[in-house]
Amino acid sequence: MIPETVLAMTQQIRFCTSFDGTRIAYATSGTGPPLVRVANWVTHLELDWEGPIWPPWFDELSRDHMLVRYDLRGCGLSDREVEDLSLDAWVQDLETVVDDLGLDQFSMLGLCQGGSIAVEYAARHPERVRQLVLYDTYTHGALVEGQRIFERAKAEALTQMIKVGWGRRNAAFRKVFVDLLVPEGSKEQQHWLADLQRESTSPEMAARLWRAFHVIDIRDAAPRVEAPTLVFHVKHDAMIPFQMGCRLASLIPEARFVPLNGENHILLPGEPAWDRFTSELHGFLSEDELLDHQAAGFCELTPREREVLDLVAQGISNGQIAEELFISPKTVRNHVNSIFRKLNVSRRAEAIVQAREVGFGQNRIL
Repeated sequence: MIPETVLAMTQQIRFCTSFDGTRIAYATSGTGPPLVRVANWVTHLELDWEGPIWPPWFDELSRDHMLVRYDLRGCGLSDREVEDLSLDAWVQDLETVVDDLGLDQFSMLGLCQGGSIAVEYAARHPERVRQLVLYDTYTHGALVEGQRIFERAKAEALTQMIKVGWGRRNAAFRKVFVDLLVPEGSKEQQHWLADLQRESTSPEMAARLWRAFHVIDIRDAAPRVEAPTLVFHVKHDAMIPFQMGCRLASLIPEARFVPLNGENHILLPGEPAWDRFTSELHGFLSEDELLDHQAAGFCELTPREREVLDLVAQGISNGQIAEELFISPKTVRNHVNSIFRKLNVSRRAEAIVQAREVGFGQNRIL
């Protein structure tokens, strides 16, 4: 069932032109700080919006943010006949979308291959990425040099299967990919997903994309990510092995890893892990909003209040501050009360913690 909030929302679809002339379709929904869902394996802005799988995700992601989605080159409403399917091209497409929207800074959500693209972008443009959420993402594909023969053979076999089975109403072909993506989905969800894939791109493009995804390698980029990062991975995901998520989280500095119980590559409402996923997601994204609120409070401080706060952060008492600044204890008390109000704290210890986090009180005497 599609959430009522999604049914009530509308998405605005626009187009922009990437570096090589490829037209990229993107959509926005919701209001708030920008959250960009990086494009991944075959999407369609219109069909995704109306189907039985993605709307609960859109509901959660648009709750407190302006959600930005776009169709990968070769898929959906973006140009389908394209030559360049490289990681560089995908990163530049992402850059084109955010530039077209005029976004200086934003958070990103990357699923599967979209996560790999997001990591590469975050490593190249650390100044623009506020937060990074990765879901069932991998560090390198099965066709990267040095991978096991079995994994390479499996990727090549699926590529050939896509070439001959994509777009046909073949139950055996449909079952292979449905079992990789939503093995525990309802019949409606499984049939819709199979139809979505057929509608989103051609057999030739699907095979080229599948193969291109398997030559991605972000192992050098991951350690250069500076943004706070949250990594989710479903424990029994048949598409991307759980160990790959663990490896990715270990490569990104200070990344937090959240394992999710389940088998579906695409998490669905009603699964035990859904509530944990949404809770962790909103908690993580709200941390950035809290920092914004705190930063705004510091910006409101007067020069004298900043002097007082620096001394407070050093552990100095009001009486000592009065002597240091040659003002009365009552004036100090008034400044401290004003600082508390602007920082939205009620206790001196809270003000000290916040102040020290942003650099006040570096010459503490206590």
